[in-house]
Formats: sequence, structure tokens, C-alpha cells
Amino acid sequence: MMASLRFASLGSGSRGNSTLVEWDSGMLLIDCGFSVKEANQRLERLGRRAEDLTAILVTHEHADHIKGVAPLARRYGLPVYMTPGTYQSRNLGELPDLRLIEGYAAFELDQLNVIPVAVPHDAREPAQFIFERTGIRLGVLTDLGSITAHVESHYQDLDAMVLEANHDPFMLASGPYPPSLKQRVGGLWGHLSNQQAAGFLQRLNCARLQHLVVAHISQQNNSLELAQAALAPVTAEVKQITFACQNQGFDWLSVF
Repeated sequence: MMASLRFASLGSGSRGNSTLVEWDSGMLLIDCGFSVKEANQRLERLGRRAEDLTAILVTHEHADHIKGVAPLARRYGLPVYMTPGTYQSRNLGELPDLRLIEGYAAFELDQLNVIPVAVPHDAREPAQFIFERTGIRLGVLTDLGSITAHVESHYQDLDAMVLEANHDPFMLASGPYPPSLKQRVGGLWGHLSNQQAAGFLQRLNCARLQHLVVAHISQQNNSLELAQAALAPVTAEVKQITFACQNQGFDWLSVF
């Protein structure tokens, strides 16, 4: 049986983020926080090439997500989708094919339905995304400081999800970050803690969830063991749990 969707990560964390979503008629890159050279090396590890991409999708303008987007798009002539706020937030230079996502309106990309979702994050007009193909639903949800009712309603009944569990509150509070950065990361417009991610999963219907990928785990303010311990009580229904990392991201996962 051919998978309706496949997804993988080039890397996940504060030093660079990028996720691949592939279906039978296309492949898109969500964000590119890496140089063109490094992105190509990471794509090669996953058996893919930048020349084969259908488009790049951008969540927001922070450097660990957007650093390589414009250079990659220029090098390979790729369409780039982002909100007007993200585009206006920095000078990206000439883009070969800019496609603005107005008002978080859903759109179709080579028979893949893309649903942008507004999230609370300290960026100009950030978006996260849900992808639908032949009844299969994949949700990507990172870089938000709190779970709103809007977010919670959109991310129900998924078959696969990439979910942020960025920090452990005690590690963040006692760690090396300056107070202003601690407040930003741990605030309502920052990043989800392990406990926030667990609470969110507890409120979701996880019966369909084939894959849960825990992502954007801080190397300074979290540990794999703490994230696992926080999420274990609420993930018994999930068929497979994967923990993404900064250097390797995660390998291809298939959703049927």
C-alpha cells in the first residue's frame, strides 16, 4: 500500500529547523533554517534533492526557520508561501515566485490541501500548518507559547503530528539564559513546555494518531528524559512516538 503522506526532518531545534512533507505528486519543505550547502547535505541524507521540491512553506521569520529560505528558492527557482506579515518582517531580497497566504486561507498545492493556522508566537504573522491528502491529516505545530481554543479545534483527529515540547520549566528557570530571554521562551508568545505539550495531547482525540513526533526540544533547557517522562502518561494510545533532534531531525515516517 502506498502511503498517502510521508514526512521527515532535516533538523529540529534552535540552531535550525526544516521539515519535508511528501505525497505522490509533490514534495514541500517547511522552513529552512540552514545554509543552502547544509540543507542539500541534509536532503541527501534523506534521499532527496532540492531540485525535486514543489515549494517552500514558511512558518515565521525567526532565523532558525527562515535563514536559508530565500537563497534556496533563488538557487532552484522555487515558489515560496508565507503570510504577508512574515514577508514584511525582513528583507528577503528577490524571490523567484512569492505566494502570500492572505488571512490564513487554506489552499491546494498539487492535490495536497494546506490549512494554515494562526498561533501565539513572538513573530509578525506566524502560521503553523495542517496537511490533508486522501482523508489523511498531518499536523505540524511548533513555535507557540500557549494552546488557544483556535489551535485546539484545528488539531483534532490527526493521523500524524509534529508537536513542540521545547523546555522544562525548572531547567529554563535555573539555566544560563538572561531573565528577558527566559521570560520570552516561557511566556504566552514563546515556546511550549513539556507539560503544556502533555496537557494539549490529553485534550486531543489521539485514537487515529499513527505517529507523534516530539520536536524543537531545547538543548539548553530540556532533556530527552524529561520530555519522555512528561509525555508518557498521555501517549499510551499513540502507535509510534519519535523524538526529533537538532543534528539528524528524524527519518521518513509514512502515514496511511
